[in-house]
Amino acid sequence: MKKGRGLFYISCINWMILVLALSIAVPLLIRPFYYAHIKPYHLEEESGYTEAQIKEAYDDMMDYCVYGIGEFKTGVMPFSEEGKAHFEDCAVLFRIDFALALISVITAVILTVYQRKKGMIPLRYGHTPQYFAGYFLGAGFLLIGILCALDFDKAFVVFHTIFFPGKTNWIFDWNDDQIIRILPEEFFRNAGILIVALLFTGCAALILYDRRKVRNSTN
Repeated sequence: MKKGRGLFYISCINWMILVLALSIAVPLLIRPFYYAHIKPYHLEEESGYTEAQIKEAYDDMMDYCVYGIGEFKTGVMPFSEEGKAHFEDCAVLFRIDFALALISVITAVILTVYQRKKGMIPLRYGHTPQYFAGYFLGAGFLLIGILCALDFDKAFVVFHTIFFPGKTNWIFDWNDDQIIRILPEEFFRNAGILIVALLFTGCAALILYDRRKVRNSTN
């Protein structure tokens, strides 16, 4: 039994948002991912701070940006008003991502319960919304991943130009905003790799789910 196109497309878009938002949320929430960069990238030697001070600065920054806890601070490291303003902008983007993740999860649950209650499997061209969500999201980020791999520095600049239009406060001075000393380019690159890996895993799971559902519906 099929439902209208509107519900099908809403479901498709919702699954794309869910996979993308959750993939982005992981490196923001899992702090050991950052901690794992301290020793391999010699952040103590590069920054002049101890491992404990580095973790404190990172935790203070993320407590504010992710959870909105207290005032913005970076442990014992000094920061400028421009630097603070940039992290306030980041906090807005982080919270938008978390909100989208929560809304998309709730929407997915509601749609799944509704479809099961009605005893229907929404299909278009022989596939479920999950298939198209996984296919198009995966294909899109495969292209983005290739472009980033070819020139990460340029991709980094383009990213900030898109998400922080008209602003240059993301270009830090190591003396004024010393937290940038403990946020090397490799960390952002690895975070991007993790996000893409999680995203592809999510897309593969959606496509496999589609194959199982379609196979079961034809039996």
